[in-house]
Amino acid sequence: MTILVIAEHNNAELNGATLNTVAAAKAIGGDIAVLVAGEGCSAVADAAAKAEGVTKVLLADNAAYGHQLPENISLLVAELGKDYSHILAPASTNGKNFMPRVAALLDVDQVSEIIAVESADTFKRPIYAGNAIATVQCTADVKVITVRPTGFDAVAAEGGSASVEAVSSAHDAGISSFVSEELAKSDRPELASAKIVISGGRGMQNGDNFEMLYKLADKLGAGVGASRAAVDAGFVPNDMQVGQTGKIVAPQLYVAVGISGAIQHLAGMKDSKVIVAINKDEEAPIFQVADYGLVADLFEAVPELESKV
Repeated sequence: MTILVIAEHNNAELNGATLNTVAAAKAIGGDIAVLVAGEGCSAVADAAAKAEGVTKVLLADNAAYGHQLPENISLLVAELGKDYSHILAPASTNGKNFMPRVAALLDVDQVSEIIAVESADTFKRPIYAGNAIATVQCTADVKVITVRPTGFDAVAAEGGSASVEAVSSAHDAGISSFVSEELAKSDRPELASAKIVISGGRGMQNGDNFEMLYKLADKLGAGVGASRAAVDAGFVPNDMQVGQTGKIVAPQLYVAVGISGAIQHLAGMKDSKVIVAINKDEEAPIFQVADYGLVADLFEAVPELESKV
């Protein structure tokens, strides 16, 4: 078997989700190649070549791939991927954008967001917002799969010595173009990679009160998230949303403050190693998944906690 992993990156650095996806590829078994498609991204290819278990890196350095336009990336992945038994990509916003297009171009079904590998053709994936786990078998000649990074422990970023091969294929579908982007800037860790995440919910009452969480997060070196209720209420921007329709996180420590624990939110954080919940409602569903629960007024508990850290 041969597996093609599509690297997640920003043209300068390899995203950690790629290492989780390589771990999934190792669980399947076989030779693992990593495709780095972008512009001016040779440093990313060098980083991918050092990842444990990678046998070859394909570098497609072309302006057509500089902004990860899915219409262009999917054509490249489909062209190269047809010669592999499996094509894997992280189930990120980017991966969810181009991988269905790849599956359509190859005329196969996609297996989405796997969290475990049973065999080379059988995988486990969450359904019903994570309330059930489906075991699915894929009989396609080329298996197109997105991987939920939180389901696999990342391989080591060092230790490999794969060769880097240039790919000359340049696909410009000509049906989309890059206009602009606005990147959120923060000194705190990115949610998906943070080892500690503190999230606030509707109980925070307004956006100004999130300052309490920011102060605590700065002391702990944590990322700050929010429930959908807090985002929909306009307390914080939507890039902070944790949940089924937001970001999936699995930090070492997850602190839920003023979050009731709707099923959609639990789907995004219940794989966290340790979950701490602070809520004044002792019947809140969040306490059913919490390892530690504090029934208290968050406006008293959080400042006290922050003062003792």
